[in-house]
Amino acid sequence: MESYTALGASLLTLTAMEIVLGIDNIIFLSLLVEKLPHHLQDKARKIGLAGATVMRLGLLSIAAWLVTLTQPFITIFNFGLSGKGLILMLGGLFLIYKATHEIHDKLESAGDHSPAGAGGKAFLSVVVQILIMDLVFSLDSVITAVGMTHNLTIMVLANIIALAVMLLAAKSIASFVERHPSIKILALSFLIMIGTMLVAESLHFEVPKGYIYFAMAFSLFVEFLNIKAKKSSKH
Repeated sequence: MESYTALGASLLTLTAMEIVLGIDNIIFLSLLVEKLPHHLQDKARKIGLAGATVMRLGLLSIAAWLVTLTQPFITIFNFGLSGKGLILMLGGLFLIYKATHEIHDKLESAGDHSPAGAGGKAFLSVVVQILIMDLVFSLDSVITAVGMTHNLTIMVLANIIALAVMLLAAKSIASFVERHPSIKILALSFLIMIGTMLVAESLHFEVPKGYIYFAMAFSLFVEFLNIKAKKSSKH
């Protein structure tokens, strides 16, 4: 039986890890919902994060089976492809395609900033895309959780706390991204980098996530300095 101190340390560490892993999810969600009319954005954001919660808790309930996804189910020329690898590859390719398409759309349609049509198909399309990426990000998150602790209660609590933090932060992040167009391009570039990392990971090339998040943090820091410098020059 683990001591309360050990359980508390596990919960704190895993919660922090889940929040960090959820950053890319929030960026993707913020960029998707901005294409909707304003009165639908908050609804889509909440549905997306609720979907992430359901998926993560559902995956945690089959955590023992999930770990078996790391075992290759097919081998081609000494290269073993696992279920996790296939999902990460498809998710990474989707992320690269979507981010590249969005960058092209913003650069080629610089004068058109109107949100997507009123509800209907546009809303459904955004929700479906959010749920697809929730599956990819949740898979990575849950496998990380399983690797850090075998206590299901701790894993569930860490995910619920992390998702509550993301729910509180998502709207503020979305508003900030919407106010600063340069941040949008930077965020989309992050998504291409994350997608590339997922594809590399599916091909057994391990890229330390610390490097990725350090690069993202440093780029954001420089961009914040640029924003502050622009504001100062106007006064």
